[in-house]
Amino acid sequence: MITRSLVLNYKLVEFKIVNMDEISYVIVFPTIFSKNKIPNLISNIKKILKIKNQQFKSVKCDGDVILVDANDPVFASSAINLLFGIEKIAIARQIKNNFQNIVSEITSIGGNLLLKGEKFLVKVDGISKGFVTKDVEIAATSNIIEKKANLGAHPGTDENFDKLLYTYLTKNNAYICIFSDTGKGGIPYQSQSEKTICAVYDEISAVSCYETIKQGYDTKIIVCYRQKSELMNLAKTINQIIPRLVQDKIELEFLQLKISPNGTKNYLIYVNSILQILLHYPNNRVSLALSPLVFSSGFIDNSLKLVFTKKKIPILPLTGVDTSLFDEAKEIGLERNMKKLEKAVTITTNEIPPFSKKEVEFALKTKKKITIKIGPNNVHDILDSLENH
Repeated sequence: MITRSLVLNYKLVEFKIVNMDEISYVIVFPTIFSKNKIPNLISNIKKILKIKNQQFKSVKCDGDVILVDANDPVFASSAINLLFGIEKIAIARQIKNNFQNIVSEITSIGGNLLLKGEKFLVKVDGISKGFVTKDVEIAATSNIIEKKANLGAHPGTDENFDKLLYTYLTKNNAYICIFSDTGKGGIPYQSQSEKTICAVYDEISAVSCYETIKQGYDTKIIVCYRQKSELMNLAKTINQIIPRLVQDKIELEFLQLKISPNGTKNYLIYVNSILQILLHYPNNRVSLALSPLVFSSGFIDNSLKLVFTKKKIPILPLTGVDTSLFDEAKEIGLERNMKKLEKAVTITTNEIPPFSKKEVEFALKTKKKITIKIGPNNVHDILDSLENH
């Protein structure tokens, strides 16, 4: 498994290869869905940098990309890549949008990044001025082959390469990338400007909460559990989700329902009971961890009717999410729970059991409200706060 720390170390290795005296920027590429929400994304970038104690001079647009002038581009890029609304993120050098300069810089930086025998691909996108981007790709590729012949590096193809040497052109500038990484997609947090409540109580609900935030909703999270033995895993999962809320302090509420964890019928009673708890909150929008790929249409229809009865609006963030459910589960640290998740998504009953009124009333009495300051010890802080509550 590639951890964030390993990725960070890889960035540092690549970053040290190039001349550290030159200024490098963090370049943020918004998703196509975020291009009309750039102010929200810029605001979130500034917030996450402050939360992560990363110093920066400016965050501004340059054409279709966002340019971040940070004191430490490596750590700043890692912090920014926690956000939604980003297609990819890069650490890059800025030069003028000029053919000869671009070819020379790609040859210099790209050549220094290559290791012996690697296949490389030069890719140039964006706005060209008096030249075709394909010509830059061909010229830079030829130069690298010539100047790095001793390495035995050779060009690859779009489908087969070891290292991508990527450059993006804006109207006035070219950004020669030293490192790039894939973003989380979605749209910026709070860009929907609608307060929504969701519950995290298992793997499916965790992915649903993650998707709710990814879709831009201002999200309040409650955590439900049946046994205290579930709290450690839930705390670890919550720890992966709450940084996406782009807040320095997060308020969480924990509620216990003493419903048996065994059997499909009990699970559906549990889900229905949690819905009743969600409906006790004043939030107008309720995020439901229900997917037509997992639950019967009758069960989902019943849940929607209950929400509408309370004159609230249901959100179904998992609609349309298929096998990517497992990819997002891995994103929030649920690799060890994959078998459990696979079992949960194979519910075969059409039964619609009622919620447990007794357990809902009990849960509301057990409610524990805690506030967590985002940091490296979130899991312990959550568990300690619950223990001392």
